[in-house]
Amino acid sequence: MKTVVITGGGSGIGAAIARKLAERGWQVVVTDIDLAAAERIATSLDSSQGQQHEAQTLDVVSPDDAARIAVDVADRLGLDGWVNNAGVSFMQKFLDLTEQDYDKTLDVNLKGVFVSAQAAAREMIRTGRKGAIVNTASMAGKQGRVSFLADYVASKFGVVGLTQAMAMELAEHGIRVNSVCPGYVATPMQERELEWEASLRGITPADVKEMMLQDTPLRRLEQPEDVALATAFLLSDDARFITGEALAVNGGAYMD
Repeated sequence: MKTVVITGGGSGIGAAIARKLAERGWQVVVTDIDLAAAERIATSLDSSQGQQHEAQTLDVVSPDDAARIAVDVADRLGLDGWVNNAGVSFMQKFLDLTEQDYDKTLDVNLKGVFVSAQAAAREMIRTGRKGAIVNTASMAGKQGRVSFLADYVASKFGVVGLTQAMAMELAEHGIRVNSVCPGYVATPMQERELEWEASLRGITPADVKEMMLQDTPLRRLEQPEDVALATAFLLSDDARFITGEALAVNGGAYMD
């Protein structure tokens, strides 16, 4: 049985990834800065194949936290996969963006990936596991044509680049590293962003949602499960010869 750790697994995309991987037989360690949220997800997961899912607290910007979980999971269960999904966003005009918010976004969205992936890779190498790491980036990591999210764009471009650098160096250990680049995903984070963007543009949240739909050729908002399916693929043996990829999962909203 393979074991995977998911950061930011207490809600949204992370929770959907946890559910999909559990359905496919993975044993899941759900981590989140909010332990209660992680526990709610962990206890709800499919365990029909004998899995014993767990929940743990993780502050992704803490090297000590990340190392503690990586070592513990590697020693007790074996560490086969790690999904760096935790993320934050603050929507505002570039000229109004504060250094504090910029630092917070880069810390969680980019440093958090670096810290957690480094801890995971070290334990995979130590225990001889040829595992896989998947980082949640964004279509905002491939284009700057995104209003009011300059800090978020910078962080996700960083995730795409870091993914490629990690893939290059970890390949010799048999560790694959990829990222997924979602579009307009219907999550609690997006609901907040709808309100923020509507206020900044002087329109309604419904108008903003319609703009998203018009920008997406498949004409629907992305669901967390859409990202989960892509992540499950990248972790699986079906993707055994894919590494360093930034997989677009956005309904055609951005094509590269």
